[in-house]
Amino acid sequence: QVQLVESGGGLVQPGGSLRLSCAASGRIVSIYTMGWHRQAPGKQRELVATIGTGGNINYADSVKGRFTISRDNAKNTIYLQMNSLKPEDTAVYYCHADAATPFRNSFWGQGTQVTVSS
Repeated sequence: QVQLVESGGGLVQPGGSLRLSCAASGRIVSIYTMGWHRQAPGKQRELVATIGTGGNINYADSVKGRFTISRDNAKNTIYLQMNSLKPEDTAVYYCHADAATPFRNSFWGQGTQVTVSS
């Protein structure tokens, strides 16, 4: 199994910044794509950003130019730098990993709350 532990959420004012981290551990043979999703109250979970092992990156249109995803393969860790935060970014942010243990499967973290409010 793979454990994903997120950190870095919290309360921030509009226009502020936060940095989320997600560390993967466990019986990992390989980690492929990792990413962040979010779920706001009353809404479906949506993709925020993903990053592959080769560094290929995808962002949701709503966060392009404001959020930056990065990855440290040596630490099995990804980061999400969130700038110019808006109230509509308020959600629980979940880390996701596509990993082999050795069989390939998808894993999710427990989520971290991000609240953007004045």
